[in-house]
Amino acid sequence: MSIEKVIVGKLETNCYILEKDGKVLVIDPGDEFEKIMNQINNREVIGVIITHYHFDHIGALPYFKAAVYDYSNLNEGINTIGPFTFEMLKTPGHKEDLISIYFKEENIMFVGDFIFKGSIGRTDLEGGSKEEMVKSLEKLKKYSDNMIIYPGHGPETTLKAEKENNILL
Repeated sequence: MSIEKVIVGKLETNCYILEKDGKVLVIDPGDEFEKIMNQINNREVIGVIITHYHFDHIGALPYFKAAVYDYSNLNEGINTIGPFTFEMLKTPGHKEDLISIYFKEENIMFVGDFIFKGSIGRTDLEGGSKEEMVKSLEKLKKYSDNMIIYPGHGPETTLKAEKENNILL
């Protein structure tokens, strides 16, 4: 699986383009549909995954014709969309509908605004909860330390780096 990152919108949201066997999944198309489509080029988009419904993660969503997947139509646990198999886990705290997407084979997780390099998502916005964030952080600890974390903003990190440097973990 290949992963491309396109930074979009005023809040510089990470939109991820995943490709496997010629099929594309888009994660969090925050804004700038044309910029995202230029990166996708002529590849077939088979689905769009939304980690949570904040405006900076869904701005370009209305322009996609592919199926949309989110907390309401993915099973907590293993899911398959075309050639992509992944685990969806509910990780509320920043927002009540936030999900993270874990690809076991690649040992990577897309986390939206759940966790960032050296920080976590805000819990003081509508739908946020400090108590739920603590529970979600506990879920994260069961994964491999060398798992790569792809956040909704900013650079990638690893679970090991966050355990060592993020006082909230």
